[in-house]
Amino acid sequence: MKTNYFTLITGASQGFGKALAIECAKREMNLFLIDLPGTGLNNLQEFLKQNFGIKVYSFSIDLSSTEDCKELVKFIHHQKIELKYLINNAGVLSKGFFHEVDLKYYLKQIEVNICAPTLLIKLFYDQLKRNAPSGILNVSSMASYFSLPTKQVYGATKAYLYSLSRSLNLEFKSEDIWVSIVCPGGMNTNPYMCYKNRTMGWFAKLSIMDPEEVAAITMDAFLERKEVIIPGTVNKFYLALGKLIPQSVRDSITTKEMNRFRAAGLSVG
Repeated sequence: MKTNYFTLITGASQGFGKALAIECAKREMNLFLIDLPGTGLNNLQEFLKQNFGIKVYSFSIDLSSTEDCKELVKFIHHQKIELKYLINNAGVLSKGFFHEVDLKYYLKQIEVNICAPTLLIKLFYDQLKRNAPSGILNVSSMASYFSLPTKQVYGATKAYLYSLSRSLNLEFKSEDIWVSIVCPGGMNTNPYMCYKNRTMGWFAKLSIMDPEEVAAITMDAFLERKEVIIPGTVNKFYLALGKLIPQSVRDSITTKEMNRFRAAGLSVG
């Protein structure tokens, strides 16, 4: 699949973003990786170049800064990099109960989870149109489908991405640009999450997946132009079940899992 085009991935240095980067590299896709300074982005860049024989650029910026995003566009233009795929993966996770979390944290979460992907799509639209057929992959979450205490702002930002993606997919079809949205469930992305996931009830544990597995499923579906991607049979079952059971039962299950985290001494965010 080697071409002179590039795939841009935000939040690429760790977790699901890193898994996506490696999965794309396996498919011989040239990469442009973005993450915060000091996150090991350069090490990942060298690893991918040496092991997969692809072209890899990296750019360390704060996606909550509009000016940083504009500098990114200038750099890509100066380097004459042609993007074919844009993957908006970067996100700020949940932290706790609404009244306990500082307002600045929520504003940062909104800037990174909502403003940044919206801005990048806007800034790179002309280039993606020029290089069509091309695609945009936005990373949402199963949290976008449910009402979850401690994930209130996070879930809302991911619901925004879901709605935006489906609308843009219809709007961009005439330009031969497709927009996919992936909604993963829980993943073992780092040691803390591995431990946290082990404290869940047996039923909830069934949905936990490794990021590498989710990345492979996601890229297969994305390149097939699937609009909504739900990795994992159990997660698909959860969505179907959620539409059938009463809200009171769903709330009871959510509260039970939240109390389990508390008992284990974990952050419920």
